[in-house]
Amino acid sequence: EVKKAMAGLLAPTFREKELGKAEVRKVFNIPKIGTVAGCYVLDGTLKRNAKVRLVRDSVQVWEGQLASLRRVKDEVREVANGFECGVGLEGYNDVHEKDVIECYELEQISATL
Repeated sequence: EVKKAMAGLLAPTFREKELGKAEVRKVFNIPKIGTVAGCYVLDGTLKRNAKVRLVRDSVQVWEGQLASLRRVKDEVREVANGFECGVGLEGYNDVHEKDVIECYELEQISATL
């Protein structure tokens, strides 16, 4: 029991789990909303609650959360491989065509003794 209690006091470690990638095909500037990236999901899925990073020419440009994820005109939770979607990045508007949006989650791994 003491060993379990000591392990509970240790800080957990986090591991990155990649969910999917999408390529920006077209960029739309919408008044009052900002920039929306028209994307095509290359592999995996894009999830609304997951973290994302914007990669341009193999260099990470931005990292944060999705502001919106839309399929046609509906707000969706996730978009699967092979589908198109509209992506709004929270607090970032400098998106260009051919950028890659990588979606990932952080898995919490509890510390052991």
